[in-house]
Amino acid sequence: MKVGFIGLGNVGRKLANSLLRNKFDLTVIDLDSSLTKNFVANGASTTNSPKKLAQKVDIIITCLPSPSVCSEVMESQDGVINGLSKNKIWLEMSTTDESEAKRLGKLVTNKGAIPLDGPVSGGCHRAATGNISIFVGGDRSAFEKILPVLKVMGKKILHTGKLGSASILKVITNYLASVNLVSIGEALTVAKKSGMDLKTAYEAIKISSGNSFVHETESQVILNGSYNISFTMDLVVKDMGLFDTLSKKHHIPLEVSPVVFNIFKEGQKKYGSRAWSSMIVKRLEDTCNINLRAEGFSSELTDNESEEKGYEI
Repeated sequence: MKVGFIGLGNVGRKLANSLLRNKFDLTVIDLDSSLTKNFVANGASTTNSPKKLAQKVDIIITCLPSPSVCSEVMESQDGVINGLSKNKIWLEMSTTDESEAKRLGKLVTNKGAIPLDGPVSGGCHRAATGNISIFVGGDRSAFEKILPVLKVMGKKILHTGKLGSASILKVITNYLASVNLVSIGEALTVAKKSGMDLKTAYEAIKISSGNSFVHETESQVILNGSYNISFTMDLVVKDMGLFDTLSKKHHIPLEVSPVVFNIFKEGQKKYGSRAWSSMIVKRLEDTCNINLRAEGFSSELTDNESEEKGYEI
C-alpha cells in the first residue's frame, strides 16, 4: 500500500516518520524542503506537486495548519483533487471544520475516490512514538482498508461515524484541553500566592479528582519554564474559533467558551502567534509578578510508553 503524506509540521512529520519506521512505501511533500530532504535521506520519496503525489499513491494524507491551507493543497491546479482517481483514499488528519471536510469530501467523491477525516489527539510526544489517538469519520469499508496504516501512526483508533464526525469530536476535545489549560494556570497561581510549594501542588493535583491529561503533561513544561508542548497559540485560537462556529451553528448559548476564546486571543496578541500555547498562563504570572517554577520538571514532553501496534476501540 503506497502512502502519500502532505504536511511535515510538528505533528505531521512524527506521523509520517512512524510510517517510514514501519517500512511503508512513503512519498512526502512539505513547503520546507529541509524536512522533505530529511525524509528522502531516510528512504522516502518526494515529488513536486500534490497532484503528482496523488497520482502515484493509494492513500493521500494531509496534515496541515488550517482549513484554508488544506483547501489550497486540495483544489489548486496542481492539487490533490486533480490527481485523484477511482478508489484512492484521502485521509484529512488536520484539525478542520466539519463542513469543510464535507465540502472537500464531495469533490473527492466526484473523482471516484473516498474521503475520510482522521484527526489525532494526545500530544506531539505521543505522535512521535505511534501512541497517539486517532478519530476517523467516513465510509467504514475504507476505514478498514487503511487500518494497517492507522495502526502504526496511532495506538487507540476510533471509527466515529460519517464523514465530518471525527472533526467535530476533535474540535470538542481540543476545546476541553484549552479550558483545562487556562484553569491549570489559575490553580497554580492560587497555589503559588498561597505559599504552596509548586512541586507539591503538582503532585497533589495529580493524585486528586482534579487531575487531567493536560495537567500531567503541560503543567510539567510550565513548571520547568520552557512551556514547550509543540503546539502554538495561533492553533489554539483557530481551534477555539472552530468550536465557537460549531456552537453558533446549533444556536447554543455557551458561557465558558467565549471567555476562554478571548483569553487565548489576548495571549496570542501579547506573546505572539507562534508562542507555545501553554504560555497562556504567563498572563497571570505577569499580572501577579510571579513565576510558576519548580525543580525537577522536564523542558519537553516525552512518551515513556513503549511503541506498540494500534488497535480499534
